Amino acid sequence: MDELRDLARRGELANVVASATPEVRARLSGAAYAIVWPVVFARVTRPMERRRGHWACANSVEQLADDCLDRHHDDVESVVSDLLTNAKVPIVDVERWSSARLTAATVDGHRRRRGRRGALQRPRVPAWLAAELGGDPWLTELAVQILTWVGVPTTAGTQVWPLDSWALRREAATGDLTAGDSPMLSVEIERVLAAMRRRPQWYADYVERPLGRKCAPVITVAADATADARPLVVIGSHERDEARLADLAAAAVELISQRLRCGADPADAVVEVLGVVFDAGTGSERMDRTPDGGPAPEEQLSVLLADDRTVRRIVDEVLRIVADGGK
Repeated sequence: MDELRDLARRGELANVVASATPEVRARLSGAAYAIVWPVVFARVTRPMERRRGHWACANSVEQLADDCLDRHHDDVESVVSDLLTNAKVPIVDVERWSSARLTAATVDGHRRRRGRRGALQRPRVPAWLAAELGGDPWLTELAVQILTWVGVPTTAGTQVWPLDSWALRREAATGDLTAGDSPMLSVEIERVLAAMRRRPQWYADYVERPLGRKCAPVITVAADATADARPLVVIGSHERDEARLADLAAAAVELISQRLRCGADPADAVVEVLGVVFDAGTGSERMDRTPDGGPAPEEQLSVLLADDRTVRRIVDEVLRIVADGGK
């Protein structure tokens, strides 16, 4: 710590750290951590825990709950990184200098951590998404909340979304005090997600990828046979169905291509392969949910293949896909 204070006093700390060996950098990082963690706890962690109503956590670092302690360490790490990177001028009082940069350092660290998880560093609704949502103020705010939440490492228990806190936001935004506990909020979330999926690559990059990196909830007590311990499901059943059907379609295209290369009749090859692949591949995957009242994919296919005009259209389309390399 004395070495770090001396380097900071001479305005050489950042330059020394930048060119230091791993051992020296680790030693100075440890010293910086010891200096700034009390400042971070007093100026950032304690006020934050009080606003959250975590009164025990606000007493001392030793009493911080696991999640609160993780946030504290993240903030300290951000301030340490800021100090060792930007201390390029003479600094008489390291604590005071770091205290003046707390907001900038912790906000920058928060954004960097979001970026590492693949989330947007500054969650904002792009113009195309606002247009898809019809400019609705609440749906636009809900979209921001979704983009913010996917970049947070924690989960909402066994739920994907923090419905309780969003219900309160909905009441404040819309003035509707009756719909917060109804399925209306879930319907609105699905509407926003559907609008986001209009650009699949954007959705995959900024929603699916960071959402898939969340830490799964862990049961801290022994669960008995009556406990409601459901796993966290980050994708809906319709997305699993689409992925499964896409895999089956790719397999069907490959088999049809092989049949055609062997001289099979195109219409016979298409009808036979589609019937075998989709009839065998879409039954057991639907056993984990209740029937939704609509026909299963294999039932729809049977109806389609029974009509000659439809068969000709399907054959022409499949042959076009095969000729295009299966894209």
